[in-house]
Amino acid sequence: MSTTILFGTSGWRGVLAEEFTYANMRAVIQAIAGHVIAGGGKDKGLVVGYDTRFMGGRFAEEAARILASAGIRTWVCERDTPTPVISHALLRGKTAGAINFTASHNPYYYNGIKFSPEWGGPALPETTRDIERRIEGIINGTEAELPAVTDPEGLLSSIDARAPYLADLERIIDFEALGKIGGIAVNTLFGAGRGYLDEPLLSRVKRVRVLNNMPDPYFGGFPPEPAERYIQDFIGLVRNDPEMKLGIATDGDADRFGIVDADGSYIEPNYILALLLDYLVRVRKMKGGVARSVATSHLVDAVAAKHGIEVFETPVGFKYIGELISQDRIIIGGEESAGLSIKGHVPEKDGILACFLVAEMVAHEGCSLREMLERLYGEVGRFVTKRENISLSPQVEQRFQQKIHALPSSFAGKRVVDVITMDGVKCLLDGGGWLLFRKSGTEPVVRLYGEASSTEGLQEIMEAGAQFILM
Repeated sequence: MSTTILFGTSGWRGVLAEEFTYANMRAVIQAIAGHVIAGGGKDKGLVVGYDTRFMGGRFAEEAARILASAGIRTWVCERDTPTPVISHALLRGKTAGAINFTASHNPYYYNGIKFSPEWGGPALPETTRDIERRIEGIINGTEAELPAVTDPEGLLSSIDARAPYLADLERIIDFEALGKIGGIAVNTLFGAGRGYLDEPLLSRVKRVRVLNNMPDPYFGGFPPEPAERYIQDFIGLVRNDPEMKLGIATDGDADRFGIVDADGSYIEPNYILALLLDYLVRVRKMKGGVARSVATSHLVDAVAAKHGIEVFETPVGFKYIGELISQDRIIIGGEESAGLSIKGHVPEKDGILACFLVAEMVAHEGCSLREMLERLYGEVGRFVTKRENISLSPQVEQRFQQKIHALPSSFAGKRVVDVITMDGVKCLLDGGGWLLFRKSGTEPVVRLYGEASSTEGLQEIMEAGAQFILM
């Protein structure tokens, strides 16, 4: 059994049969149970769910048995269930939290455990630190055993999380407007979005084409991530069918989204977030601020300035944005990695919601996403963004750790006017561009993010940023 189990931005993940074993899984579940009992949540109970990954249902059943044996009331989802739907179920049931077996968009040979506390968003650092401490105690034999109950079977129930969630979406999304769109293509990437992303459209949209809409623990041989490089079949479907005006996709646990325009263009999440912010304020008249991660486009800031609303910049990790949604302080919050949610909804990434909001926006505006984006650029200026992963040799990694604290005064002739260190090192450049250096905590990689007002300008600063890392 592994001696180190750490929670990242979205729980603990590991390679099946290596890090993610039954023994390690049991230690994590026992630690979560101890955390919930210590916090007084034993009687409130927990929701347990899983996505379409290998053994997900079996892991969920074992977790439920462990929780019930410790006296914690447990509701297990009837079928593979999207992450935002599990969040919705715990809020609706007012439970002490939820446990979700998912590795989100990671390759098929991973699985993971995500814990959501009673407020419905991803666990904050103080929560995960307590769970990690308890895991270490269980592994080392210093954590006290949980008390057993005499009738654990009486504490186990199943739950239909799908129907209440879809009913709530009817309140949020103007589905009737979607009839204005000639055709929509849907791709659930063999994941838990099956029956959520497709069925609400079938009676409302003239033509719906559905791809990869069956459970497959191998996800068709690709990571279940709706990024451009993994959905070329879907992009081709949209491009080659003149009736398709939009393509919408979700990842393995349906908390992330991918959007394809009518001409087959993949629209980056950065731009979708800004377009939706403008739409929600301008058309829906929603009030409040907007939140984005430190790695997300400042096009969001430009739209916020246009409407005179406050911007909250957060570290990477949706838990920080979710907390602001839970506090009712923002209209919408999102990350460049394709996660967003809105005011009045779950404080968790929701790819299903995001896709339907985009469809509603396209139906209402009556034009393509590219046309909307060009119109927005005409109002607030052009923003072009990019992200690269730069692998490091041991020598370069050691040098980078030292020199990141001694930044140059400029990149590609653009003066550094400010430095933000809330998550990585972000250099704001003269003229409005920026570079962000974020060292991975699990592999020898620096994630380099950049933004400028032109493709050429972006290429120049990205090359300068890469040279700084590698020289």
